[in-house]
Amino acid sequence: MIILSLVFAIGFAAIHFSAKYMAFISRVSRSRFLSFAGGIAVSYVFVHLLPDLNTHQQVLEKADNGVLQFVENHAYLMALFGLALFYGLENAVSRATKDKQTHVGSGIFWIHIGIFLFYNMLIGYLLIQEEFEHVMGMVFYFLALSVHFVTVDQSMRETHQHVYDRYGRWILTAAVLVGWSIGAVTQLEEALISMMFAFLSGALILNVLKEELPEESDSSFGAFATGLTVYSILLLVA
Repeated sequence: MIILSLVFAIGFAAIHFSAKYMAFISRVSRSRFLSFAGGIAVSYVFVHLLPDLNTHQQVLEKADNGVLQFVENHAYLMALFGLALFYGLENAVSRATKDKQTHVGSGIFWIHIGIFLFYNMLIGYLLIQEEFEHVMGMVFYFLALSVHFVTVDQSMRETHQHVYDRYGRWILTAAVLVGWSIGAVTQLEEALISMMFAFLSGALILNVLKEELPEESDSSFGAFATGLTVYSILLLVA
């Protein structure tokens, strides 16, 4: 599945690169698109991500050593850390946006992009290193995160405007490919991969709740329910 993972990594990169050209997400269709994307993302989190997190917890329990032997629920704690880190980041970005401090020379812009660079590298790395049970598992991973990347890109563009188009999208485009490349030439211990997956899970859950569940006034429950139902059925029958 190495070739397929490379194709998907290039697909992720293409989404980031094309962020400034995605005019199809107009103001009129944005609420439906975000709601549909939110349905897919929530389905992915509850039907696939959380069960996988439990599997990685079992891996970490078997690999207990050093300080970890005194801490229960290692995977869940890493997920919590990922969620808290991204919550703190988004809170800082929100304050900076109000103060108009998200230009290219501001520290908050580079911190925001830097954290998402690491986030994207993890996604690219796990694309090749995560042990998917079958090809469809990788396909569903790609589909869910593709929709997620579209919404993240649009949010970053709204926050940083032309600065994201000029610098940010290029950095995030490269990050996925760099993460995949590292995964292709290195093999980390299973326990470390599980910790990375757990951290990514927490970050993904926070970003899903923030970016892909629009406010009530901008949401479409019909689109949300459609995305959730269709994607859940695909996950369950695969």
